[in-house]
Amino acid sequence: MTGAHNGEASKAEACRPTHKRSASATRTALRAAAAFRFGKYGYEGASVRDIAGDVGVDAALVYRYFGSKEALFNDVSGTGKIFEPLLNEPVEAIPDWFCALLMGPPREGDFPHPVLSVLRSSGRDEAVARLRADFTEVFSQRLAARLGGPDADLRAELLAAWMLGTSLMRSEIRPPALASAPDATLERYLRAGIEVLLDPAPEDADGTGGDEGNAVGDN
Repeated sequence: MTGAHNGEASKAEACRPTHKRSASATRTALRAAAAFRFGKYGYEGASVRDIAGDVGVDAALVYRYFGSKEALFNDVSGTGKIFEPLLNEPVEAIPDWFCALLMGPPREGDFPHPVLSVLRSSGRDEAVARLRADFTEVFSQRLAARLGGPDADLRAELLAAWMLGTSLMRSEIRPPALASAPDATLERYLRAGIEVLLDPAPEDADGTGGDEGNAVGDN
């Protein structure tokens, strides 16, 4: 999701088979090539012929395995596929998972960033609706059910917003402070924000903050 990749030539060379692949391995290689092409050129700029060429197969095989270019795009850019592993993590390990996702080095074949996939999609309204449905299922419903407590669905959606905004700023926009921050400093702030959303401090029974109560008691 980080969006940084080596040049096309090295990508294509790395993807070309040196021996016959299984059908499963070929599908995996096509998904990696498609993620690279869609992430770099968007939906319109990535051709099925080029994706197939990166893997060293005929374009007809892409249609055989995935049905259409749109189906392949949906397969590699579906938000549920990116965040499904999050749902298998213990709640206390979620800060580790988010930090690894946000701060890890880019990997060849990473999924396109969900926001960029929407912006580059030919059918933007449909892509927005699909992204909303994916996030609703993963965060608003499934993760929220695991968090429990007050405003669990809102806290889960804020986690998604925190992650998406940070990843987009860090990988694509690269403002100077965020781009140059030491890993330890960045991780400290990331964890602070994530942990507050996972386990918010309980509100006072009378709705007043602790400092205000102390101030009244001192008078």
